[in-house]
Amino acid sequence: MLKSARKKETDPEGRMPLVEHLRELRNRLAKALVAVVVVTIVAAFFYKDIIEFFTDPVLKSVGCEASFAELAKREDGTCARIVLNGLLTPFTLALKVSLMAGVVVSSPIWLYQLWAFVAPGLHKAEKKYSLAFVAAGFPLFLAGGFFAYKTLPTMAKVLLEFSPANLDNQLPLDDLLDLITRMVVVFGLAFELPLLLVMLNLGGVITGKRMAGWWRAMIMGITIFAAVATPSTDPLSMMSLAVPIWVLYFIATGISLLNDRRRTRRDAMGPSDDEASDLDLTPEAVGEIEPVSAPPALPEQPDSGGTKRLNGYDDVT
Repeated sequence: MLKSARKKETDPEGRMPLVEHLRELRNRLAKALVAVVVVTIVAAFFYKDIIEFFTDPVLKSVGCEASFAELAKREDGTCARIVLNGLLTPFTLALKVSLMAGVVVSSPIWLYQLWAFVAPGLHKAEKKYSLAFVAAGFPLFLAGGFFAYKTLPTMAKVLLEFSPANLDNQLPLDDLLDLITRMVVVFGLAFELPLLLVMLNLGGVITGKRMAGWWRAMIMGITIFAAVATPSTDPLSMMSLAVPIWVLYFIATGISLLNDRRRTRRDAMGPSDDEASDLDLTPEAVGEIEPVSAPPALPEQPDSGGTKRLNGYDDVT
C-alpha cells in the first residue's frame, strides 16, 4: 500500500528533503492514475450508453427519436445517419469514450491528490483559497459542459438545414464526438474565466475597480468569443454561451470589489501574524560625520639582534 511520505516529517514548517518530495509526488500520481484506470474500466462496460447520451440530442433535433438499433432497421432517409468509418474505428472509439469518462468522473479524486501535494507548503489563508478554487472550479466547468450539451440540438438542427434536399447526411460518429468534446471543453473553460479574475484579484494583480471599468470591452469580447466558439450561426447558441459568462463576470467583479474593501481595512489594521511586515527601504541622510583620531604611534623598541621594532613590525637596519 502506498503511504504518504509526509506523515513521517517532524519539521513543523513542513520542510523535507527533495527525495521525500519526489516520493510524495510518485504516491499522489499513482493514486490519481489508479482512480482514472478503475473508472475507465467501469465506463468501458457502458460506453454505448455514454455515446447514446451524447448523440440523442443531435438525433432528436433532426427528427430522429429512435435509438441506433431502431435506426438500423429503417430504410427512409428522413434522418441524419450516424456512421463509422474503418475496421478499427469501433474499438478506438470505445477506448476514447471510456478514457474520457474515466478522466472526467475521477476528476474529484485526482484534483484532491493534486491539492494534497501542494497544501502542506501553503499558509493557512492560501490553503483556504486553494480549496475554494478547486471546490468552485469543478462545478463551474460542469455548468459550462451542461450549457454545451443543451446547445447541441439547436446547433445540429441549424447546421443540418444547410444540406440540399433529398440527400442522406452521414455523420461520422468519431467526428461528432470530437465536436461535442470540443464544445464541452470550450464552454467549461469559458465558465472558468470569472474564477481566474477573482484569483488574480486575490493575488493583487488587478483590482475590482479596474474590472468594473472593463465591462464594455468584456461584454464585446465575450460576445465575439461566443460567436466564434459556437459552430452554428444562430443567435440562440451564441447567447446561450455569452449571457452566463456576462453574469459570472459581474459576479466576479462584485467579489473583487468586496475583497478590495476588505484588503483596505486589513492594511489599516497592520499585517497579520503569518505575514511579514513591509520593509522601509527609503534612503535617509546619515548626518554629520564625526572625526576619528588616529591611534598614537608606538615607540621604537631596540632588539638585541640589530633589529628595531617599529609599531609592532620588525625593521632590519
